[in-house]
Amino acid sequence: MPLAKVNEVLQHATENHYGVAAMNVFNYETVKWVAEAANREKIPVIIQLYPGFDKYIALKHVADFAKNFAVQSDVPIAVHLDHSAGYEIAVGGIKAGFPSVMVDGSALPYEENVEVTAAVVRTANVFNVDVEAELGHVGSGANLDDIVNADNYTNVDQAVEFVQRTGCGSLAVAVGNAHGAYVKVPNLDFDRITALHKAVPVPLVLHGCSDIPHEQLQESVRLGMSKFNIATEYFRAIYKSIAAQVDKEAKDGNFMALLDASSEAAIDFVRGKMKLLNPNKFSL
Repeated sequence: MPLAKVNEVLQHATENHYGVAAMNVFNYETVKWVAEAANREKIPVIIQLYPGFDKYIALKHVADFAKNFAVQSDVPIAVHLDHSAGYEIAVGGIKAGFPSVMVDGSALPYEENVEVTAAVVRTANVFNVDVEAELGHVGSGANLDDIVNADNYTNVDQAVEFVQRTGCGSLAVAVGNAHGAYVKVPNLDFDRITALHKAVPVPLVLHGCSDIPHEQLQESVRLGMSKFNIATEYFRAIYKSIAAQVDKEAKDGNFMALLDASSEAAIDFVRGKMKLLNPNKFSL
């Protein structure tokens, strides 16, 4: 199947009332397991890499084998570079072969966020690359203020203007969500999600979806959220799966066998998230 475009996948999800799991990866196996889950569930998925992992693996390596899995897939798989904190990182992702990139200027003053996002969009358009942006403060789940302080949340009117001025293809928003493990169970602002979906003309993205209660994620799908970023929970599931397979008495220490034995639990985790985000049971 041809490599799917992120914006087309998100638009399809919006029209068919399901949410797309955007799974963060960091090596070959984590990509393989997401692709396998998508093909078993018969529903599109997004494979994405955090650029900070370039200390562990070159961005180009992940882009290459993720796209290879995508073109061999029976269902649409899109490939995306997550959370580029600036123009240079985002454009570096384009150079590395990512067909979609995020530029996160949300920590900057509003006008600077507009400027850097618009600059990435202009460059990305030359190469037919999709761009996700962020408005509002999606902070750390370890910081209570980032979760509960509504002053951090995305302003609806500002979001409409931001999309018009930057030309971004999707928008990550702050509605009570945050990155990493939460110190307090989040309570998403559904009224704000509803208003954003009604006013903003591009698909909406929810970062920090690990450990958000299932009913809140499903309600977010129903209210029009399209892309759901999942990293912490996926990595935790992989860790637990590998740990459960470790035999301290084993003499051969076969690491490949360990990964193989851990694969089904990892695949099942991704499938579970895909089912959760598909309350209407859409299938290709």
